[in-house]
Amino acid sequence: MDRRDFLKGGLAVAGLVATRPPWPASAGRAPLALTTADKQAHVVVVSLASGRVLRRIATREDPRSIECHGAAPAVVAHSGIGVVSLIDTHDLAVRRVLGGFDQPRYTAIARGGDLAYVSDGGSGELATIDLRSGRVVHRTEVGPGARHLSRSPDGRTLWVSLGSSAAQIAVLDLADPLRPVVRRRVRPPFKAHDVSFSPSGRRVWVTAGREPRLAIYPAAGRGGPLLLGADPAPQHVSFGAGGAYVASGNGRSLQVRALSDGAVHRSARVPLGSYNVQGGAGRVLTPSLSAGTLTILDARGRVLHSVRVADAAHDACVVS
Repeated sequence: MDRRDFLKGGLAVAGLVATRPPWPASAGRAPLALTTADKQAHVVVVSLASGRVLRRIATREDPRSIECHGAAPAVVAHSGIGVVSLIDTHDLAVRRVLGGFDQPRYTAIARGGDLAYVSDGGSGELATIDLRSGRVVHRTEVGPGARHLSRSPDGRTLWVSLGSSAAQIAVLDLADPLRPVVRRRVRPPFKAHDVSFSPSGRRVWVTAGREPRLAIYPAAGRGGPLLLGADPAPQHVSFGAGGAYVASGNGRSLQVRALSDGAVHRSARVPLGSYNVQGGAGRVLTPSLSAGTLTILDARGRVLHSVRVADAAHDACVVS
């Protein structure tokens, strides 16, 4: 067994005593935002209520994406150095670092918070991580450039965009949650960037990597997509009580769109470079790579706070 095979078995670079769900509760604590400071090797903890920076969690280099789900560990992908960190959302500290990745990109966490799926753009794989033990338990080949991904609300399906401007999207069956299987591939009418299931699970929103367009697909795969105009590419999409939130970092905008037909209800101006977007706890987060800010909006898309958190802020999630 060579070094890479050993690492792919789920080597823990930093120790963690395995925690089994139910995860420790954060009773009485107000919701928080966690945002990655990729140039400064830490994750910033921000109060959603006040917009104040509360603390900073030191990490390995290049923390880019971050994903949270309830009280389960937050998953941080360090794309430049090929590791994934698990952050205890109760103690707000790094508890385990997993090696053996090439370019880990983004994460989807399963319902219940016991499994995480991490796209690896370098190896073209989807890694399944058991969050209870903190180990990689399976890898599925999906295709080169695996990047943005989204799991259906019923936990049966996962879509993975194969690149920053992807010609294909891999659709995986999660009948066995530990061992996803590629069932088909979608070829969008433009080079795709982000993918995200709607709250109902009946549709998948796909944004563009190079064009001011987005598409809304029927998740079942029958029929073509609804094509809509959008602000400058690339766009990212998330969901919340107000509908769909579509961010355009180059367009300095965050749009609130209707779930039914994608119509724009409201557009807010946000700092340049506010690419990623995440909804949760009645708030919408969009961090800026250019300004190093985290903008917090309400469910209707009104800006509540815009706080500078780092030299560059890549991604954010809500801990509630």
